[in-house]
Amino acid sequence: MSESIGSTGPGMKLHTKILLGLTIGALAGVATNLTIGASHPLIVFVNDYIAYPVGQVFLRMLFMVVMPLVFASIALGVAGLGDIRKVGRVGSKAVGYFLVTTVLAATLGLIVVNIIRPWERVTPETREALMERFAGDASGRVEASQRSTFGIQTFVDIVPRNPIQAAANTDMLGVIFFGLMFGAALTLIRADRAKAMTDVLEALNDIVVQIIHFAMRIAPYGVAALIFGVASRFGFDLLVAIAAFVVTVLLALLLHATLTLSAIVRFLIGLSPLVFVSRVRAALITAFSTSSSSATLPTALDVVETRLGVPRLIAGFVLPIGSTMCMNGTAIFEGITVIFVAEIFNVDLSLPQMAAVMVMSVITAVGAAGVPGGSIPLLVGVMTMFGVPGEGIAIVLGVDRILDMSRTTVNVFGDLTAATWVARSEGAWSPADVPEK
Repeated sequence: MSESIGSTGPGMKLHTKILLGLTIGALAGVATNLTIGASHPLIVFVNDYIAYPVGQVFLRMLFMVVMPLVFASIALGVAGLGDIRKVGRVGSKAVGYFLVTTVLAATLGLIVVNIIRPWERVTPETREALMERFAGDASGRVEASQRSTFGIQTFVDIVPRNPIQAAANTDMLGVIFFGLMFGAALTLIRADRAKAMTDVLEALNDIVVQIIHFAMRIAPYGVAALIFGVASRFGFDLLVAIAAFVVTVLLALLLHATLTLSAIVRFLIGLSPLVFVSRVRAALITAFSTSSSSATLPTALDVVETRLGVPRLIAGFVLPIGSTMCMNGTAIFEGITVIFVAEIFNVDLSLPQMAAVMVMSVITAVGAAGVPGGSIPLLVGVMTMFGVPGEGIAIVLGVDRILDMSRTTVNVFGDLTAATWVARSEGAWSPADVPEK
């Protein structure tokens, strides 16, 4: 990419504008919630006819290019690596990194939730009120969980019957698998024919980048609209009712980012964590505002290449896989939530059972969709596996959006560190390659 998404020429930088939009939207939403109230006809009108459409147009412009971007990036990455053995080595390193960091995240979540014990601060009256308030939404999530099973069929479904249908259904794993096969096949055909197809893929990639630039021009407004909608509807009475749960999840996410991932950045990647975050903040802000690893992928690819100097071949291979598999924040959230709701319903889990919950959280986190709320159906499945009523998800649904935004940010932070570490371990990048500001 010739121009970074984080820079728009003279004047305020784009990531600053996005952060400003995020702040204005949040403050306006909170003020609205505390004064007029979310149910006021004017606020309902603003949310339904201004904030919602503006936010959704921004999100849809990002989702629109995710599938062609993933396909082109994966295929070009594999073809550029050339040797299938090298593809296997890079892929193994990436997947190993995702699994190790997710296990560390889940373990940290287990420790934090047992220290804070947030269930002790929720009264039976609060539990009943929350169950009644979100009963309708919870029943829909339970039904979705029954359709979203995680087992051997999940691995079979990675191979798509129809790659076009997989793209249409936003089946990220199916598109990634097709891209891997396509890129591998490119390395095995005649060089002149492979060059022609590579040129087409590079042109497709360039076109997608331009569309992303179009989308990012409205990003400050889209982010402000999305956050306003969340903040104006967010009931502070609900936050107070289960504040201990929210604090537990946020603390575990913060500790994983500032301790585990920052240690990796410092000692394995060789950069100051502050420098690293300052270079990738546009992607982190996009992750927080969209609650979607998939929607953040275009920005993540851009900042890793232009702001950190990681080669496109490595970033384009690792990040699309990471947007589906690297779910550090999701594993923390799922594990803490299952234990929290179990204790609320007097389902006593022993320490080995809690460890099993964390193992299942790691496994299902990998299978979670990289879209807002994508982990909830699988989370309900884990709850029922340990004898926790699936309807109990209603207790946390009211605060899921703010936690979704936070865990997605940690997920994307993990993706970015993975791409950088893999590049360094392959000798394709070093801290000296980070471009000057």
